[in-house]
Amino acid sequence: MTNATTQPATVAPTPPRRRRARPEDVRDERSIISTMDRKSPLVRGVVAVAGGLLLVALVITCAGPLFWLFKAATSTSTETLAQPFGLWPSGLHWENVTAAWSTVRFGTYLRNTLIICAGSWFFGLLVATTGGYGIAVLRPAYAKVVEIAVLATLFIPGVISLVALYLTVVNLPLLNVNLLNTFWAVWLPASASAFNVLLVSRYFQAIPRELFEAARIDGAGAFRVFWSLVLPLAKPILGVVSLLTIIGAYKDFLWPLLALPDHDLQPISVALPRVESSTDLGVFMAALFISVVIPVALFLAFQRQFLRAAGSAGAIKG
Repeated sequence: MTNATTQPATVAPTPPRRRRARPEDVRDERSIISTMDRKSPLVRGVVAVAGGLLLVALVITCAGPLFWLFKAATSTSTETLAQPFGLWPSGLHWENVTAAWSTVRFGTYLRNTLIICAGSWFFGLLVATTGGYGIAVLRPAYAKVVEIAVLATLFIPGVISLVALYLTVVNLPLLNVNLLNTFWAVWLPASASAFNVLLVSRYFQAIPRELFEAARIDGAGAFRVFWSLVLPLAKPILGVVSLLTIIGAYKDFLWPLLALPDHDLQPISVALPRVESSTDLGVFMAALFISVVIPVALFLAFQRQFLRAAGSAGAIKG
């Protein structure tokens, strides 16, 4: 019997595994300058110089007007008119800022503005959250009709309904009450924002329905679900709505001008244009600077919360 020689089995070579693309590789491939080009010292130098020039241009464009306003607010009227870009020929005049509070009555108008912003924020959140909760979570049989009706109001320019809104405020239906020269005349129209209602309802629709079913099984009613479950999950979108509402109320001009003809109740946006012709230029510029610095300082103080809320709006799961 002949012994057969056993030949080793031939093993096919394993193909090399392809390296998974990393996020930084994809980012480099999608940029204008490739990774190979960035290895050149000349290209890196040009990119650094271009980035620095762009940054300087952005700083001048964004901070330049604010700096000039500060310069005009702390200069005399003659210096501002004769040398618009001169840097304090006679020094800083901080008395313009103090005169703005007494001469222009800036403190009174600022108080009115804060009251209007606070009331618009409260009633705006109340309408947006309850309306969005009813459309997205409770879902009655007519929810779709209400949603379409709210969406349709976005296609109607605000100027068209201005006369009807004014007549409604002058003689409130059913109550026959005149709301002119009251903050209610500003709060109530500002709270009826169709955009905020739809924005909040879209966020509520993204919440898993299983959470609502579990809460109902545990015996939670509609109000308990809204207060203990929906609102804690809606902090990002509430931050976005709060920011939009406060900014809108702070800069609104036309409607407070019509609804608050009494000078003692007018906000900054209405009072400052009215007193411009009868106020010294330096004092008026100081009042304008204070009115601009307030929202800027508010944003810088809470920018992390604002940007986090805006970035996470619409997402409740990581």
